Amino acid sequence: MPDDDLRILRNRTFDELAIGDSACIERTLTRQDIQLFAILSGDANPQHLDPEFAASTRFHGVIAHGMWGGALISAVLGTRLPGPGTIYLGQTLRFLAPVKLGDRITISVTVDALDPATRRVSLACRCRNQDGVAVIEGEAEVIAPDERIERARTALPGVRLEVSGHDGLKRLLAHVAPMPAIRVAVVHPCDALSLSGTLDARDAGLIEPLLIAPRARLEAAAAEAGIDLSGLAIEDVPHSHAAAARAVELAREGAVEAIMKGSLHTDELMSAVVARESGLRTKRRVSHCFVLQTPHYPRPFIVTDAAINLAPDLEQKADIIRNAIDLAQTIGVERPKVAILAAVETVTPSMPATLDAAALCKMADRGQIEGGVLDGPLAFDNAVSIAAARTKGIVSDVAGQADILVVPDLESGNMLAKQLMYMGEAASAGIVLGAKVPVILTSRADSRDSRMASCAIALMLAHRYRASPP
Repeated sequence: MPDDDLRILRNRTFDELAIGDSACIERTLTRQDIQLFAILSGDANPQHLDPEFAASTRFHGVIAHGMWGGALISAVLGTRLPGPGTIYLGQTLRFLAPVKLGDRITISVTVDALDPATRRVSLACRCRNQDGVAVIEGEAEVIAPDERIERARTALPGVRLEVSGHDGLKRLLAHVAPMPAIRVAVVHPCDALSLSGTLDARDAGLIEPLLIAPRARLEAAAAEAGIDLSGLAIEDVPHSHAAAARAVELAREGAVEAIMKGSLHTDELMSAVVARESGLRTKRRVSHCFVLQTPHYPRPFIVTDAAINLAPDLEQKADIIRNAIDLAQTIGVERPKVAILAAVETVTPSMPATLDAAALCKMADRGQIEGGVLDGPLAFDNAVSIAAARTKGIVSDVAGQADILVVPDLESGNMLAKQLMYMGEAASAGIVLGAKVPVILTSRADSRDSRMASCAIALMLAHRYRASPP
């Protein structure tokens, strides 16, 4: 085919056609394809749009609208054979098998009959998946063009879907509404962001805050921001280090059920939490989880560890996974799917992350890591895209549908999480697990919704810890 085939549309006139001529295109079904077709057609059947509902049907997952394949047949007729100038007269279709997310479909048309008197052409139409299984068959009748047409392809407009993805906080708050608020030590909230976030969480019924900070500095920050501190419990301490130590002491005594970071540095707070004399350490390594929800993925998921463990070894990664599984179960994922990320999906001795991934999967096989389904190494695309996994021939219960993404180190995790937040439009919450109480680890750049979601997750964890202490 000429090098400019992707830029130029050329047709075949009736006189240039012969019985047996054929043309085809390939297309891999993505979630966006289904969403776009639903928008255009108005067909919001949950079999196509609701993964939870679709999983309970005879097809055990989301499938394409039947006419999605029909539209692709039209694309072949209109752009390849006969091409521009073709007049569509009729079409029959037989739907033989479902088209699932990630299926690679070959759409072909073949000339079956020609009528010179009317320039009518009959074409056999077939759609087959990557396994050669026929999913759609039918016949098309068209009038072929009588003039040669050659034109530059029209650039299609970019389409940006505004799909559900930012309603997570609303649903999360509705879920935790029946739970009574928990007592939270807010450590050194000496800026407007920390104070306003604390009051928002209190007003939402999530926490009963105890502010631990130098009173003079706290009141000055509140006055500058126009925030009323009346009615709030305050413990006066000389500085941020003392505030962290006091919060840990209160947690150890059971006087508070969670700790929330204010305007002090993360290292200062976490050093107090993990100190041997803190009384908050458990048999597990402490680790951080981002709970993320983006419009471009069908459900919330966890990225870990992107804030605490710089370069975890194998056993530390095992604890990071155990903590993430506990969190996933707390937020309602009974048996989470855990993708252990690396740059490639093959075990490669020169890439230690792939060796760790393989070892962690074997540990899960032997019962050393329980409660989840593990697979790795998986590259990021294979972990979140069924289409990418199938293209690479990966057969996995985790690939393309991960609930937990385990990163090789803090740097890669931090970059991944922030890319998802700032370029992937992900809503986020952050929480530290592995201590005897949850630690709400907020950032100065966090939005109000992020702070609220973090408090809601801490509330869920604290209630879980009452029945099953970590």
